[in-house]
Parts: sequence; structure tokens; C-alpha cells
Amino acid sequence: MVKHVILWQLKDELSNSEKADVKAGIKAGLESLQGKIPGLVEIRVEINPLASSNADVMLDSAFESEEALKGYAVHPEHVAVADGRVRPYTKSRVCMDYEV
Repeated sequence: MVKHVILWQLKDELSNSEKADVKAGIKAGLESLQGKIPGLVEIRVEINPLASSNADVMLDSAFESEEALKGYAVHPEHVAVADGRVRPYTKSRVCMDYEV
């Protein structure tokens, strides 16, 4: 199994209200992919970090294999969420993929 973890920081120019809406949209969009993408075992998005955090949103997902992760990256439903709900609102992205 392969874990795929991403941390995002939202753009500074977003108001607190806009950030809350964006975070909710990212969570709903990404978690809606469960059951739609081959090899996606689990997907969870955290949007309520503690004050000690320096990231706004975390994606924690698991895939059957590295090939399944590669398929997820280009799957049309994932690309639609990434392009519509994530990329326009984020200023930074850090990713770590690893085998478990």
C-alpha cells in the first residue's frame, strides 16, 4: 500500500470567511472521490488545524499501489477537484508519498 499525504497553505489574500469556505470545498471535493477512482483505498481531509500548525489543509490518502497513485493523479474526477477547488486557492503544497 502507498500513502499520499499533502499539506497546503491557502493564499494570504483570502479572508477568514473565504478560507473556511475554501477548506470546506476542498474537503467535500476530495472526499467525494472515495469509490470513484480505481485503487483509492482511503481518503481523508483535515481542515481544522491546531494553532501550532503552519498548514491550513491536510490530505491523508492511501492507494493499493504506486501505479494506483499515478492513475489518481491524472484521473479526470481528481483533476476537476484539484483544478476547481484546490489550485486556485493555495499558495504552497508539500507532498510525501511512501510505502506502508
